[in-house]
Amino acid sequence: MGEQKLKNRWLIALSAVGIHISIGSVYAYSVITNPVKEIFDVDGSVIKWAFKIAILLLGFSAAFLGKWVEKVGPKISGTTAGIFYGIGILGSGLAVQLESLWLFYLFYGVIGGIGLGLGYITPVSTLVKWFPDRRGLATGMAIMGFGFSALIFGPVMAKLFETVGVANTFYVLGIVYMVLIVSSSSYMEKPPEGYVPEGYDSANGKTIKEDISNVTANESLSSPRFYYIWFMMFVNIACGIAVISAASPMMQEKLNYTAMQAAAIVGLIGVFNGFGRIIWSSLSDYLGRANTYIFFFSFQILAFYFLPKTGIESVFLILLFSVITMYGGGFAILPAFLSDLFGTKQLGAIHGMVLTAWAIAGVVGPTIYDVVKKETNSLDTTLLIFTGLFVLAFIVAILMKISILKTQKTKKENLNTAAN
Repeated sequence: MGEQKLKNRWLIALSAVGIHISIGSVYAYSVITNPVKEIFDVDGSVIKWAFKIAILLLGFSAAFLGKWVEKVGPKISGTTAGIFYGIGILGSGLAVQLESLWLFYLFYGVIGGIGLGLGYITPVSTLVKWFPDRRGLATGMAIMGFGFSALIFGPVMAKLFETVGVANTFYVLGIVYMVLIVSSSSYMEKPPEGYVPEGYDSANGKTIKEDISNVTANESLSSPRFYYIWFMMFVNIACGIAVISAASPMMQEKLNYTAMQAAAIVGLIGVFNGFGRIIWSSLSDYLGRANTYIFFFSFQILAFYFLPKTGIESVFLILLFSVITMYGGGFAILPAFLSDLFGTKQLGAIHGMVLTAWAIAGVVGPTIYDVVKKETNSLDTTLLIFTGLFVLAFIVAILMKISILKTQKTKKENLNTAAN
């Protein structure tokens, strides 16, 4: 009887995409900056603080509310995310109408940021449980939605700003996001305990690969692997965000692009960011997660070293776009990697704790870039610092691989001993 009631896991995946496409609109923030700064009559950098606060709150609310998300289940946490994110955007409209910058920070940054954090981890931990056979593909689909969102909502925002005005744009979008997230969440639920997809059983030789461990969030903190992956994510995000935030001036400097040409390439960055998420996370199901990160870091050591040294347009763009796919891919592989390492018992909570790396890297990466570039006026020196960070991340990824192999070897020996 229970079999009849089992939900379609592909529709669960589609619901996850619905949530991520809505909250991923935060990546279209640059479209908001100019219309809003004119209302408040301040510099663009002042308006950007709402975005920085939102990303900071995303990381920390994901960390602090991760255990709650696991406890109440995806329907309640997803609905809560929709309410917070929706109110954050609606309140931003009110802040614009009242011309209150502090209200804008509060609604967009703090309340919207909490909605972002909840909305980000809710579908991902659920998907991993529904797709034990293809974790990378499943999390890649949802997180691809987050990456592609700016391509969908960026032009929509721009059009709305022109036609209905700034405050009304926020009102319209707030309602759209809230409806999308809440309705997507209504279909979400965890699979039954011990769920295995059809066709997977030991009788026909198709079995699900066992996780390295299955621990609680607190227990994961006593494993060096938690700190390895935190640092790997921190470097991948700090360097990726730095390049994304400086892509336009960088191309104008190195390739003599006009501002318009550079803007067109920035649009393409969104495409590569989105596709990198699904491609790399799907590949990681076959290559192995640790191997994929080792490849990321070895490639990016070379890419960041040679980027400022090349004036050849095609080489520059291939390096840039490849780095962007790996930036997106890092996010998408993360939940699948965490479930391999720590199991699915409290995956949402562990994922949330690792996302503090995003919160900090989002501020640290662009700041290092801006400060070093200003002091040295040299793109070579600036990107050399990021190259150094990738060398450290590469070493940590190797340590991670060694640690995994050691554990697997011990497990095998224990099984053999038990069998004998």
